[in-house]
Amino acid sequence: MSTHPFIACPVSPPEPAGGEPPALDTLTCSLTIPGEPLSAQIARVAVGSVLHAYRLDPLAPAAAQVTGELVAAAWRLDPGRGLYLSVRYRDDSLRLTVYDGHAPHAHPRLAAHCEARRRAALRLMGAVVRECGGAWGFGESREPGGGTRTWASLPRSGAAAYLAD
Repeated sequence: MSTHPFIACPVSPPEPAGGEPPALDTLTCSLTIPGEPLSAQIARVAVGSVLHAYRLDPLAPAAAQVTGELVAAAWRLDPGRGLYLSVRYRDDSLRLTVYDGHAPHAHPRLAAHCEARRRAALRLMGAVVRECGGAWGFGESREPGGGTRTWASLPRSGAAAYLAD
């Protein structure tokens, strides 16, 4: 029998004085979601909640649109399999990345057709990203399971101005 007394879990640290938001360089969040039609809504709500916690609410309209489009395109190209969403804030930009299991095609004609389908599926997202002054792209995932990584980077000032009056 052990002679060590039970030690309670540590108490959560108090919130910072004045209710200051966490430092932006700590904004990193990831979520695995199902490859289903409802996934885009789940992802949009999750990203909106993260932005709210960091007091980046002005970025929410652009981020929600881009997130929904990224996830919807990934679901359509790889239905029924899990998707991985990553949200980060670096270099004064919000970075949204979705990983799906759709592996690149070895045959050049199939690869070109698949790339054209992905670009067409992301046409609206591309317009939003350009409006915000950002960039986007896709390519082979560096993750162990392979697949495709699709990303968008939204500069803070451009995303905050999106749909602002």
